[in-house]
Amino acid sequence: MKNLICRTLTGIVYVAVIVAAILFGTLSFAAVFAVFTGLLVGECLRLIQYKGSIWGKISGIAGGMYFFVATALFKGDYVGKIIFLPYIMLLLIIIVSTLYYKKGNPLDQLGKYLFVQIYCVGGLSALNGVSYSLTPEYSPLPVLMLFIFIWLNDTGAFIIGSWLGKRRLFQSISPKKSWEGFFGGCFITVSAAVAMSFYIPDYNMIEWIIFAIITVIAATFGDLFESLVKRTFHAKDSGNILPGHGGFLDRFDSVILAAPTVYVLFEIFGF
Repeated sequence: MKNLICRTLTGIVYVAVIVAAILFGTLSFAAVFAVFTGLLVGECLRLIQYKGSIWGKISGIAGGMYFFVATALFKGDYVGKIIFLPYIMLLLIIIVSTLYYKKGNPLDQLGKYLFVQIYCVGGLSALNGVSYSLTPEYSPLPVLMLFIFIWLNDTGAFIIGSWLGKRRLFQSISPKKSWEGFFGGCFITVSAAVAMSFYIPDYNMIEWIIFAIITVIAATFGDLFESLVKRTFHAKDSGNILPGHGGFLDRFDSVILAAPTVYVLFEIFGF
């Protein structure tokens, strides 16, 4: 019972912070999610057992936060492309510094460093593209709905999967996930998207449905990929910073893959 209460309270605070950060505008969005990016980088570096120098860890966290803010400012037309030069220089320095790495396999450590930058930083920073996909100005709607669709899918998949789940979705990676849960989560999410189309005309019904389906598919793969990472490094959770929920990566795994996928969808079809 105590764990359930702890999990519930943590979940409420987590959702409240994310919703508030998105709704309060571009500055709050950039600031809060930059912090999330730094936490994700640090946690992921620990998870995959990065053994580089303390400079490597600090630069990875700071660089990730910088890239998220830089992307937000660039998408908002506050700055030009030059803002990305420090981040590019950081990656070049990290690559060159690998020549001086004396412990273990230097390319293994470099690969882990770059993996985290691509996976955590690149994935989460795509939210900036989503936030400017609807209008030339920052719009909280598409980002907020991305999170809502993911939360609805997670809830629906858990409920339906626990009730009817028999056929395993990906037995070797996530034994608890089932096809019944996947389609249950998808049904609930698409139903919500259809309802949204009657009240929020920014997208038509077909666009809402496509948005929901793509989010569900990408979020599911994102969850599975994080499970693969944890299995590879023999970890149950990515961390313990969120009481009752594990780590930040456990909560953002779906977003990390869904955000760039949805952004590409919007760019291709011009939603």
